[in-house]
Amino acid sequence: MALSVIGSGFGRTGTLSLKQALETLGFGPCHHMEEVMTHPEQVAHWQALVAGEPVDWHRVFAGYRAQVDWPGAHVWRELADAFPDAKVIHSVRPEGSWWRSFSSTIGKVLSLYPTMQVPPHVKAMTEAAAELIGMRTFGGTWTDRDRALAAYRRRTEEVRAAIPPRRLLVFDVAEGWGPLCAFLGVDVPDQPFPRRNNAEEFWSLVGGAPEGA
Repeated sequence: MALSVIGSGFGRTGTLSLKQALETLGFGPCHHMEEVMTHPEQVAHWQALVAGEPVDWHRVFAGYRAQVDWPGAHVWRELADAFPDAKVIHSVRPEGSWWRSFSSTIGKVLSLYPTMQVPPHVKAMTEAAAELIGMRTFGGTWTDRDRALAAYRRRTEEVRAAIPPRRLLVFDVAEGWGPLCAFLGVDVPDQPFPRRNNAEEFWSLVGGAPEGA
């Protein structure tokens, strides 16, 4: 099994809803940070990436048909090259909405993780994410709204510039099944589009909200 769908969008752009939607459409299992948190053996791949060691992306995503969300979204270019037949979905949402969600969840983790009481593999993954997301994506300025939004816009611009239009869907989950199903060439299912990962679900995933969150 190889990846058929690559997600390049930042976390908090409806990626857990998109994961469930892709699995409903037959593009599962779909990799997501949720998978890393529930499969401790996954963490070593991302630690290797941080350390500058070679990573076999076919091995990392063995058994998965799709990938969305960080940490996979950090290496969207590498994945687009490693899986040339895969389509790319770049998930987005209105900037203000994204910032409010990001700053109250992932942004909080990046700031507070050293003192969070979480299982060892979750701590190890948050340490890797602090480098990949906090430093390499946001340049250490994830708490600065304007700079974080500049990085958010830049990712969309980079994806649009790198991926041919026929291979790319820029997608807001608020659009529902129509654009997604048309892009993937599948029928629209007879069920509502999933709506997942509110703040409560997010904190449950990482082991509970820390003080100050």
